[in-house]
Amino acid sequence: MNIYCLIVTILCSIGLSHHPSCVSAEYQEISIQNENVIEEDSTIAPIKKYKPNWESLDSRPLPKWYDEAKIGIFIHWGVYSVPSYGTEWFWWYWKGTKEDDYVEFMKKNYKPGFTYQTFAHDFTAELFNPDEWAEIFEKSGAKYIVLTSKHHEGYTLWPSKYSFGWNSKDVGSHRDLVGELRHSIVTKTDMKFGLYHSLFEWFNPLHLKDKENNLTTQDFVTNKVYPEMIELVNKYKPEVFWSDGDQGPSDEYWKSKEFIAWLYNESPVRNTIVTNDRWGEGTNCKHGDFYNCADRFNPGVLLAHKWENAFTIDKHSWGHRDNAKYEDFMTAQEIIQEIVTTVSCNGNVLINVGPTRIGTIEPIFVDRLTSMGKWLKLNGEAIYKTIPWIHQNDTITSNVWYTADKKINENVRTTQFIYATVLNYPYETNFVELGSLHTHFDEKTPVKLLGYPEKIVWIKTKGSVILQFPPKHLTEKYGLGLAWTFKISVLVK
Repeated sequence: MNIYCLIVTILCSIGLSHHPSCVSAEYQEISIQNENVIEEDSTIAPIKKYKPNWESLDSRPLPKWYDEAKIGIFIHWGVYSVPSYGTEWFWWYWKGTKEDDYVEFMKKNYKPGFTYQTFAHDFTAELFNPDEWAEIFEKSGAKYIVLTSKHHEGYTLWPSKYSFGWNSKDVGSHRDLVGELRHSIVTKTDMKFGLYHSLFEWFNPLHLKDKENNLTTQDFVTNKVYPEMIELVNKYKPEVFWSDGDQGPSDEYWKSKEFIAWLYNESPVRNTIVTNDRWGEGTNCKHGDFYNCADRFNPGVLLAHKWENAFTIDKHSWGHRDNAKYEDFMTAQEIIQEIVTTVSCNGNVLINVGPTRIGTIEPIFVDRLTSMGKWLKLNGEAIYKTIPWIHQNDTITSNVWYTADKKINENVRTTQFIYATVLNYPYETNFVELGSLHTHFDEKTPVKLLGYPEKIVWIKTKGSVILQFPPKHLTEKYGLGLAWTFKISVLVK
């Protein structure tokens, strides 16, 4: 590192987006590619040596654990939690695009000359209890978590030697927040630990200098981004590396292919790590173990490549904000609907919460996660370790979504369980009519409503199957609600 870069990195490393994009393809008779899995043992060498090109990297099988997990928790936590206004993009909207409401907020609440860096002193995390967080997330039914190790502001939640003076150990809480949460997750729960990491830093002088040079130089990547990512993985061994950098510079500038090849070949998590698709402009929906494509991406149709629907309970911000209204938060039923529709189409969900600057998770987030966990306790077998069925939603009743278990012996006639999850209770009729299951029913087909101990009555018509719902008061008696899952045992060849 030259003297200029060293000085700038030490003194000025202080401060792209969840980028909307779309995918288009024909989804007729897609064959799912998730059955090829790799040995999940980090002590052995990978099955093959991956080269730093997309053809080679994209040939890596998806680690089995990720496809089976289905549900993760996203945690956006950083200095933006201190002003707690608008969104986690506070600094950019205040000093970058100079949005009127953000400028006015600062004029109204802070003295002239106040800097964003000063906010970091109030990022105290004084009530942060990682064991408590781990318990909340585990009770939600999540199987993995993803914490923002560094957002676009550049502030790291661990004592990175590449972010001197702009990390949680040097200023703010004076704690290694990544390390503490990781310890609680891996020692107190069965969940996997993952990390989000922004490639971008809005106001880092090294990055700004590279941009002035039309990205013909890579001082920011060489001296900051790349070694910092290596440090992060070696120290905390995340099993999800959730990169955010799909706007602006290309993957060539970020040295993304070289880093992913290192992840797959040499890192301590080489056989279990999964990565997303935000590795430079044009990479989203094209490269990665799973695709995010865009924030809140839920196409409603089957995708062959594994994908993830990342959405936030606060509909307007990923980070904590004091100016949120009650109606801004998703209901528990809306969250369950996202889970069901996503998993039916071969996706995972990553559900975001934004903790406060002092390290607490607001009661409304806890309430939503608790409700989700209760539903999954009864209906989880229709979600975890399932595969998409031949139909995603029903041909007659569109608010019914299907999954199937994996217990199929291809050589002999055997039984498979099909799960039909109904998103809305049929108050007017007290029954649901299904078209997709018609040819799979005979007079002995067993049907069960998960969580309900009594027999389900059904009849087969010329082109459908009609399932009788229990009276609403009985479903409530047994704790059913939010969505209702029928389990149907069918014979397959």
